[in-house]
Amino acid sequence: MCRLIAVLVMMGDDMALRLTQKEFEDILAGRKNRAEAPKPSKYHANMEVCQNIKFHSKKEAKYFRELQARVHMKEVKYFLRQVPFHLIGTLYRVDFMEVWTNGQIHYVDVKGFRTPTYKMKRRMVEALYPVTIEEA
Repeated sequence: MCRLIAVLVMMGDDMALRLTQKEFEDILAGRKNRAEAPKPSKYHANMEVCQNIKFHSKKEAKYFRELQARVHMKEVKYFLRQVPFHLIGTLYRVDFMEVWTNGQIHYVDVKGFRTPTYKMKRRMVEALYPVTIEEA
């Protein structure tokens, strides 16, 4: 018996849905496909939402809350998130740019794991722009 069964779907001309024998039998039997659990992130960072803003890790969200506290204490005037630096053929975004009350500007990247790509892009940014990227 053929492993694939084509089922015509009334979506347009020449449109067909390809199913395996098991999938076809499941449909006939009324069994629902169980969605697989989402694949964990490469470096096991968990997305977190803080004040309706998605952060790539819990550590980044925690640093965001700390920055808000520093703004409230008047240590930092303001800060920006995901500040882009244009590199040759690519774009690098630093997590935070902080403007302190004494006029200093700090660029901070919140890292749990320093990848070789991150190290290379950080060196490129520091070579092309008059900035120093700090890690938190």
